[in-house]
Amino acid sequence: MTSRSRNYRRNRNREFLLFGLFVLVLLVVKWLLPEPETQNPAGTARIIDGDSVIVAGVEIRLLGVDAPEMDQTCERGGARWKCGRESARRLRTFLGGARVSCSGGNFDKHGRLLAVCRRGEVEINHWLVEQGWAVSFDDYPAAERAARKAKRGIWSGSFQRPRDWRER
Repeated sequence: MTSRSRNYRRNRNREFLLFGLFVLVLLVVKWLLPEPETQNPAGTARIIDGDSVIVAGVEIRLLGVDAPEMDQTCERGGARWKCGRESARRLRTFLGGARVSCSGGNFDKHGRLLAVCRRGEVEINHWLVEQGWAVSFDDYPAAERAARKAKRGIWSGSFQRPRDWRER
């Protein structure tokens, strides 16, 4: 083998290696940087439960709130009622097929976007807590106090906080 052919082979191998590294860097960058529409989806919301929705194909966990789980029950006037299903139903009715816009940045352990969503000028996360269909994760303490005082939603009787209910 001549030195010319060795140099050609060495240069060709180097080019393949550089091309491979370039492709790898592009893949890593794409993986690390979420698409903007993934972080700010907008459109009609499909309700999963009282604090989770799908907007524009993105599964969203409403940030700062915790609604009763779908199978969770609460008690009011000595009778048990399906407060988890009622929370989801109230959210569905409130949104009524209207356009929803969400903004988030982080994802939870299940891959859901953690976001604050709005229906027009109304922040949905705040609305859920204020109406008593979710409790606050320290983000909406005044709204939770108001719902508790007015005995709205789940505050109209007794219930186990959704986090505690899930842990049992």
